[in-house]
Amino acid sequence: MASDWSLLLAATTGPRLTSHANGACEMSFTNEELLAFFEEQLPAERMAEIELASRSDDQLQQRLARAASQLDPGNHSVGAIWRRRRLSCLSRAQLGGYLLGALADELVDFVEFHLNVTGCRFCQANLEDLREASEAARATTDVQQRRKKYFQSSAGYLSPGGD
Repeated sequence: MASDWSLLLAATTGPRLTSHANGACEMSFTNEELLAFFEEQLPAERMAEIELASRSDDQLQQRLARAASQLDPGNHSVGAIWRRRRLSCLSRAQLGGYLLGALADELVDFVEFHLNVTGCRFCQANLEDLREASEAARATTDVQQRRKKYFQSSAGYLSPGGD
């Protein structure tokens, strides 16, 4: 199933080079990418490509201006609502289940697609936060276990009758 999503995403996004009659090449971007650029929903690398290209491309600047005017004109498309409300994003419980390996295979496929192919920065940040919290909890548990073993091994020396 992930391969179907990859094909769909590749058909609708990704860098494209447009050749001109004068031999110049420019990178082109889809309208959806330009809208996602304003809402910071693209991977950082892709956002940097758009920003860099917009500095020297007047046509791209005009497209960005048109895209900016579409962001909230008062009418609401399904796509706009989906992006704004992050309807495809995962809950922290689902991301935690993914870290623990406790999700169904179908959901694992979606989580990996969402994180790796669409590159959702919000879910990636949540996942990283959960990883850090898990590692910190593990480190705390290790220290507590060592302390407990130390005191258990020293109990005979600390008791009043254990000269």
